[in-house]
Amino acid sequence: MGLTKSDIFTDEQNKLAALFKVLGHPARVAILQYIINQKACICNDLVDELGLAQATISQHLKELKNIGIIQGTIEGKSVCYCINANVWKELQNEFNAFFNQEVNVAKCC
Repeated sequence: MGLTKSDIFTDEQNKLAALFKVLGHPARVAILQYIINQKACICNDLVDELGLAQATISQHLKELKNIGIIQGTIEGKSVCYCINANVWKELQNEFNAFFNQEVNVAKCC
């Protein structure tokens, strides 16, 4: 979908599509699961945990941070990330609203 076509869709549709796109990569899902399971901020642990290059992990963290689902701080060479609880809850509500829509399928397929 070209950038020029996104204006024909609602803000809600564009937002959901952006969220699905960011969460559509297994490395990003793994990063989120790792952070959630730690129940704490993580600092530079992901390379050993995921087996991906630091540059690759940094790019995935950047994408997650861009949608606000994680937040981080940089102190010297240490970079720490954690789940942004407010955004996490907002995303849960967005996805629940999307998936909780009633589906009435005709007997056509």
